[in-house]
Amino acid sequence: MTTEPVSEPATSSPGTTEAAPTAKSAKALAGEATRRRTFAVISHPDAGKSTLTEALALHAKMISEAGAVHGKAGRKSTVSDWMEMEKARGISVSSTALQFNYKSPETDPADEPNVINLVDTPGHSDFSEDTYRVLTAVDAAVMLIDAAKGLEPQTLKLFQVCRHRGIPVVTVINKWDRPGQSPLELLDEISNRIGLTPTPLYWPVGIAGDFRGLLRRGEDGAAQEYIRFTRTAGGAKIAPEEILDADAAAARDGDEWETAVEESELLSASGQDHDQEMFLAGQTSPVIFASAMLNFGVRQILDTLVTLAPAPGPRTDLKGQDRVVTDPFSAVVFKVQAGMDTAHRDRLAFMRIVSGVFERGMVVTHAQTGKPFTTKYAQTVFGRERSTVESAFPGDVVGLVNATALAPGHTLYTDKKVEFPPIPSFAPEHFSVLRAESASKYKQFRRAVEQLDSEGVVQILRNDLRGDASPVMAAVGPMQFEVVAARMKAEFSVEARMEGLPYQLARRTDAASEVELNRQRGVEVFTRSDGALLALVSDKWRLQYIQKEHPELTLEPLVATAD
Repeated sequence: MTTEPVSEPATSSPGTTEAAPTAKSAKALAGEATRRRTFAVISHPDAGKSTLTEALALHAKMISEAGAVHGKAGRKSTVSDWMEMEKARGISVSSTALQFNYKSPETDPADEPNVINLVDTPGHSDFSEDTYRVLTAVDAAVMLIDAAKGLEPQTLKLFQVCRHRGIPVVTVINKWDRPGQSPLELLDEISNRIGLTPTPLYWPVGIAGDFRGLLRRGEDGAAQEYIRFTRTAGGAKIAPEEILDADAAAARDGDEWETAVEESELLSASGQDHDQEMFLAGQTSPVIFASAMLNFGVRQILDTLVTLAPAPGPRTDLKGQDRVVTDPFSAVVFKVQAGMDTAHRDRLAFMRIVSGVFERGMVVTHAQTGKPFTTKYAQTVFGRERSTVESAFPGDVVGLVNATALAPGHTLYTDKKVEFPPIPSFAPEHFSVLRAESASKYKQFRRAVEQLDSEGVVQILRNDLRGDASPVMAAVGPMQFEVVAARMKAEFSVEARMEGLPYQLARRTDAASEVELNRQRGVEVFTRSDGALLALVSDKWRLQYIQKEHPELTLEPLVATAD
């Protein structure tokens, strides 16, 4: 691969500075995997996902002050938002990976800290395909719900992806410092709408809008203690916690505490106490009430993930065999991103370590091409900050710099060949022609199109009629087109012009059907970058007509990954 030198921050990456276990020390390798927790946060836009991501980093002492402050005019960008578009709009439109060490105050001081790999996901439904890629790389998910709005469409869709992939889900009901629904109503909604039994580990003391603290429930649902929070200015610092027993809690917050105790007992009577086997089987979901903005309940989220979320385990390859964590090195690329470092204009391929030990500089094999691949420049990313990785273990997320041959779904390995299943694409629903405003910028335009296509920002379609100068972009949501325009201007100095196309559907077809389909009104056939032939159709009624009149033509639905 082509590489460029990259600056190396003074700080080292957590969990990667110790000497790597040798290939023979399977016990040490298994121990490293056991320490890891790799998860994603999924939510509807505006549920507070990026704020929670930042609050988790604050509690892990990776940052000294939260960047989210009250009021849109004064809002700072969160540590995981690096694109100018994200900072301007206050939403995440790309996935990023943060790694940090965390040690619960309740653990033995002699124990090693856990290594947290938090993969932040886009905060808008237009980027659900990027979120799906992230969910192929994690072992658990935090489902973040707005206390006032409850379950929303994007949350429901992403939960179905988790269920489909067998990913255990921890539910966090956020914004409890603001007026919202009653806690029991929210639990009923979760149970009724997604068929998941909520099993609260912590129950709120005080109604939504009057968040005083959390009742910690025992295995039998009994009240163990009262964790009372104290607000800090703007929620910029970790909220102080006061631990009270039941008698002290009743004396401090009498009626509110008694209501919380009664509701907790009601949950036990309904069978809503935590069961670890049912959680891992995807039948139940531990629930925590929190306010990410005020940093209330954030430590409890981290403690829950460390205690209950699964460590990295086996991954099934294309042959149906399990690749266990102690097998020789293997990894899956789930995300390719460029433009994160404007000083170097480099390209990062994020890979999830599946098995074995990764050591910087090792030569691995690229399963899709069979060619050797060197890994001289490997990094972990924390917002815009980077740290060079010397070694990494199963569950870790590592960025390979300028790995131009890699694409989402690719496999890297050592020793005997292994290849993991590819990551399917969502069926696009929006289509637009892309052109450079200036013919003099055509070379830069082509480079930009190739790069954004390889990253999976959009799918690029071409045919002979339109030519290379006018490729067609296919996307799940129209905001993806805005990202393309913004990045082409920022990274390639190319002003792009877009023209929407009157198509709503894409169907897979073949060469035998291509000629006849191109004769049909409201249909146009394109070749995607991976060689697949796609027929774009104006609407479902046109599709039904063609299928009825020409049943011999191939018009297959694309893979629906969210089903």
